Amino acid sequence: MSKNIIITIGRELGSGGREIGKIVAEKLDIAYYDKELLSIVAKESGFCEEFIEQHEEAPTKSFIYSLVMGMSGYANGTAYNNIPLEQKVFLAQFDAIKKLADEQSCVIVGRCADYALEEKENVFSVFIHAPKEYRVAKVAANNNISVNEATDIVNKTDKKRASYYNYYTNKKWGASASYNMCIDGSILDKEQIADIIVDVAKKYFNI
Repeated sequence: MSKNIIITIGRELGSGGREIGKIVAEKLDIAYYDKELLSIVAKESGFCEEFIEQHEEAPTKSFIYSLVMGMSGYANGTAYNNIPLEQKVFLAQFDAIKKLADEQSCVIVGRCADYALEEKENVFSVFIHAPKEYRVAKVAANNNISVNEATDIVNKTDKKRASYYNYYTNKKWGASASYNMCIDGSILDKEQIADIIVDVAKKYFNI
């Protein structure tokens, strides 16, 4: 394709969002980043992947705001040396997301990528949701745990993701107004859901 296209995917746990994102990337023949982003951030920041993963949902609001508003250039200044390690991790992560978007077409899952890239015109944001009963059943089956345990995990993850997204962005996690497209991951199989996303994205990008 003649121009880079970026598809960001937010998702509820158990909705199939991660798997659907991979299929979308395969169908468009573009790169896919989820956990893969950790290795990129680790390489560029010097932090180990485990440390990055442990601290990727705890920056301050003012820090994230400066990142998404394009002010991360202060990383080379004195101020950078005085910020906590957790914030340096997020600086590296958001810089990595922006760099990827500038360099290549790709699908990026989670990490407020839609907000980090909201000023770019070549970004199509998607949110994948599903009924809680469906998601609980998926989590229970995938992890070989009880329904009660799965329900607890789903509830805690929903709360964590919503709190993180809502606090650090000017939008609401999962709300249709926050994304270009929202779709129920349970209504069709993953391949069909991916086909719908690809079809709409192609029309959106006019490709």
